[in-house]
Order: sequence, then structure tokens, then C-alpha cells
Amino acid sequence: MGKRVFKYDKVLTRKFGQKIAMLRKNANFTQDELAFKVNISPSYLSAIERGITDTTISTAKRLAKALNITLSELFSP
Repeated sequence: MGKRVFKYDKVLTRKFGQKIAMLRKNANFTQDELAFKVNISPSYLSAIERGITDTTISTAKRLAKALNITLSELFSP
């Protein structure tokens, strides 16, 4: 079975990335600073923020912790 990408998945990935970027800016972090705190590369964080790639739950948990919010807040609209 091939991997199918659904249009809705792309929308969710883009909106999630936009939220991460907004929260990062509100916390006054650069991409480099947040990436360091989360232990991911700045290029991977950039791809998440641009909605090019999605991420794992464990990375989302680390993002929430670094941004000082709960995981549920990270996923809330």
C-alpha cells in the first residue's frame, strides 16, 4: 500500500506550523533557540513552521514544554 496524502492533512500540518511560529515569536525565541531547547535542527523546525512536514507526538510534547504550554493547548484552535 502506498502512502496517500490527504488534502485535510496538509491543512492541519500548515495550521500547526503557523501556531508553532506564532507561539515561538510570542515567547521571543528565534528558531535556533527553540530548536536547541527541543533538541531538533533549526531546519526541521523551519519545515514544521512552514507546514512542509509534520512531526511526532514526542517532538510536539517537547515543543509544548519549551513554549511553557500544555500539549492540549498546543493542539487547541
